This record gives sequence, structure tokens and C-alpha cells, in this order.
Amino acid sequence: MATTRDRLRNIAFTKQPFVEDVGPRRIKSMQFTVQSASEISKMAEVQVWKGQYYDHNRKPIEDGLLDPRMNHFIRPFDLPQSCSRILLEDKLRKDYMKKMRSSKLDPLKKRELMKKMVKKCIGKPVRCSKCGYMNGSVKKAVSNIGIIHDRSKLLGGLEDCRSAISHKNESSASIYVDSHVLNPARVFSLFKRMLDEDCELFYLSVRPENLIMTNIAVPPIAIRPSVIMDGSQSNENDLTERLKQIIRANAHLRVNLAEGSSAAAFLDNWDELQVEVAQYINSDVRGIPPHITRRHMQQNRKNLTGFIQRLSGKHGRFRGNLSGKRVEYTGRTVISPDPNMKVTEVAIPIQMARILTYPERVSAHNIEKLRQRVSNGPDKYPGARMLRRADGSTWSIRISRKRLADELKYGDIVERHIEDGDVVLFNRQPSLHRMSFMCHRARIMPWRTLRFNESVCNPYNADFDGDEMNLHVPQTEEARTEAILLMEVQNNLCTPKNGEILVASTQDFLTSSFLITRKDTFYDRAAFSLMCSYMGDAMEHIDLPTPAVLKVDIPIPFY
Repeated sequence: MATTRDRLRNIAFTKQPFVEDVGPRRIKSMQFTVQSASEISKMAEVQVWKGQYYDHNRKPIEDGLLDPRMNHFIRPFDLPQSCSRILLEDKLRKDYMKKMRSSKLDPLKKRELMKKMVKKCIGKPVRCSKCGYMNGSVKKAVSNIGIIHDRSKLLGGLEDCRSAISHKNESSASIYVDSHVLNPARVFSLFKRMLDEDCELFYLSVRPENLIMTNIAVPPIAIRPSVIMDGSQSNENDLTERLKQIIRANAHLRVNLAEGSSAAAFLDNWDELQVEVAQYINSDVRGIPPHITRRHMQQNRKNLTGFIQRLSGKHGRFRGNLSGKRVEYTGRTVISPDPNMKVTEVAIPIQMARILTYPERVSAHNIEKLRQRVSNGPDKYPGARMLRRADGSTWSIRISRKRLADELKYGDIVERHIEDGDVVLFNRQPSLHRMSFMCHRARIMPWRTLRFNESVCNPYNADFDGDEMNLHVPQTEEARTEAILLMEVQNNLCTPKNGEILVASTQDFLTSSFLITRKDTFYDRAAFSLMCSYMGDAMEHIDLPTPAVLKVDIPIPFY
């Protein structure tokens, strides 16, 4: 009789894994949205309400900003609610709704329809057909954070105002015609009362009240690390400091509500909380009240960055960390033309070649060459900078170079200076297409610029008015092979966009080649010798050919 262990073993080894064989799938659509207040609260594990970091034992305080549970929420208080219907007549509203629900309309057409509908609701005073409220124009506030509902131009006289007032809360003409700021709590109350049909009419994928921040999700400590300094001090991230100030402002507001403080104190703390939350998102936000700015200056507050500053700009997450990663084995300098270079070559300055290296493995074919490189060391070109033994040990080639060269064995790796014929990658930013990054062969030469044939300017969109380009050295044989087969210049003469030739002679390069090679063009010995020197490096010996015109009656031979 089988034991329980045997039965379990049979079950474990006989059960086949479930494999869902449905083939490839196509994503129908993708939708981005914002989280509502309830969703943020459901994610949260703890309410952070203490503005401290560590206790006396250097442990994170519970319910503090470094609590490992790491989410908190700040609840708003409710304000009186009012009508939140769209400012359209019922017939016009139904017509727009019918068009918006049409299955024949693509998303772009629906957005255009929504913008057309919004234009009918703004630009002039409009009376709400549901509650009789007269709506004015809305504009961004300058002196504080918020938007202004300007109703000062609705009606001219007091009597006309009083006769037109039908809303029960508007019994005063001064209230009716004044402008006032729509604070976030008021806007949040209006958004919550909006009907789902009106949201559909505005082509909204989420409820509009979700666009007002009522709960703040505290980000994990990994993106705002706490660095403990010598002693008991800690260097906190800017986001942590911002959250600390939000908690303090919110705590002051709660105290005012509990103690029944004056309206002036309550509004001041309310404005303070709005400013702290706004600067948590964008530290350069405009519209901060002057009295809060003066208070911050008196408190010697340091400049703290917000989320927008962390993401945007040259040093932000996208350009600084994701797109612009820092790499090794690369060089950058100004470019200049050299018509004597092949289209597949790039001239590299010796100063750059002494820094850039390639790890070459010692074999029977190159051991004598690499011994000479090790003997030259890192400062004499051609030399080497590092030696890695087959056992994994690493040696810097600065001292005992002769001993290291004599002890060189098969399998060792010598990080030698790059030399003529090495595979390098050449790139000019911005990299707009595939040919902005191509493979060239190195040619080590004097002077200080990277030089290449001007026929290759077109794929790089380069000119020689001060442009800079980047040079990268592949570090493995696999990378070198891939670069040669896929990225070398002679394999990318045509653009894959339309088959157009990119690497070719153009402009004065082509015109001068035509003019100096015409059959009716002749040169004396001096001019011909000068052009021959231009064709090479002006250093080698050149044997001039027989002149084309050589007669007794003509004293000067022509070429």
C-alpha cells in the first residue's frame, strides 16, 4: 500500500504544467488615468501625520515620513455644494451628446467636438438654465494660487442686478457682481456634483474630482533616500522636506478647526497648505501670496526642488538619467574635414588615443606586439594602460613594465591604446535616424580634432562650424563584428526611408573635382606639384608623371 509521501511524489511529478496556447495577442487600446482619493487611500498602509524622521535610537518613527509602510492621506473638509450642470440648453446638449456617442467618430473628432462645445459656454455671461446662476469669465489668479471667477461685467446697475437675481444664496447685488477666487475646495465640490452624462459630454475618461489632489501618496524611501551624517544629523531628500512641511501645515489647519480659531488665522493656514502642496509638485509655481513669501524668507527656507524639477530639464530623470546615460570608453571633441581620409575612416587625435583602450587577448599572433605595448606603458603611444591575468588579477602598467612584458602569457588581456584599423562608432547628436550612429575605422593622427571625409557629412547632418561629435570604442569581438556588419559606412550608403544616396560628393567638393579634371585644363609644374601634395599628407615622396604637353617650341611643360 502506497504511503502518503509516495502519493504526493506521484502527484508532484505527474501533474503537467498548464500552458495557455492562445497564440499572439494584439493590444486593443491603452488608457492613462489618474487615481481617485479612495484609490490612493486603499493603497495606503499608514497615515503619516508626524513631521519627524528618527527616534533617539535612530529608528524611523511610526506614522512619520520614513515609516516603512509609506503611504498617507490628508482628507479635505466639505464645503456647501451648488449646481454643477453644463451651460447648454437641453436641446443643444442632447444634440452634442448624440454626436459624442456616435461610433463613427474617432477620438480626434470627439476632441474637436468637445472644444467646439466649450466655446459656446465661455466668452460671454451665461445664465444657467437649471439654477438661474449668472456665470462670468474665468481666468488664472495672479496674486495667489487659484482661479478667479470674474462677474464684475455682468450687469451695469444695482437695480438690474437685484431684478435678475433668482438664486436663493444671492440676495446681495454686491455679492452678485464681485469677483472671487475659486479655491480648490469649491472646485472640488462643483466637480463632485457633475453628472456622469456631462463628464461623457466633456470626453472625460475619469471623474473630474479625481483631478483635484485630496490624498497625497508618499513615494517610497528608495527615491528619496535618507543619508545619515556623522553624529545624530541626517541629510534628507527635498521631497521628504516638502512632505514634512505639508504635514505641519495640515496639522496647523486641524488645530484651527478643533479650537474654532478666527477666520483670518484659518484662511492663512489654508493658503499655507495650498502653497506647500503646489510647491511639492512644482517648486517654481507662480501666484504665491506675498505674506507667505515673506514668512518663508524670514524662516530662511532653502530652495527645495519639486517633482517637475526632478523630471524636467537637462539634468532631470528623462534627459539626465534615461536618455543621457554616462558611458565609458568614449571621447568627444570638435570635428573638421579631411578629404584625404577614406569615407570609412575617422582621424583620432593621439591625445585621445592614449586614453581610449581596447582589451586584446594575448595569442601566438600578437604576443610580440602586445609585449611592446606593455613596455611602452600608458604615456607613450602606442602603449597600454592595464593588464588582466588569466587568473583574474589586474595590474596597472605604470611600474615594472619590463617585468610585466616578459611575463606575458597566452590568455592574458592587455588593455592597449587604440590603433590604426580599430573599429569605432561615430555619432552626432541629435540622433534622428539610423545613420546618425555608424562604424568607422580608426586612424591615429596628430592635432586635436576628429576628422573625416566631408562626403559623410550628409548622414550625420554635420558641418564644420564648431560641431562636436562622439566616439565610442566597442569592447568585445562580438560588438566589433556587429558594428562592421550592420553599422559600417559602406553598408549604409542609402537611407532606408526612400533609397536616396546619403554618402556622396556634394557642393564645392564635387564642383572642384570636375573643374580640375577637365580635358582642356592644364597646369604647370608648380601648380601640379602643389595639387599632388594636397592629395596625400604632403610628407611622402611623389614621382611626377610624364607631362601631357611637352614640345620643343614650348619652354614650359604642362600636366
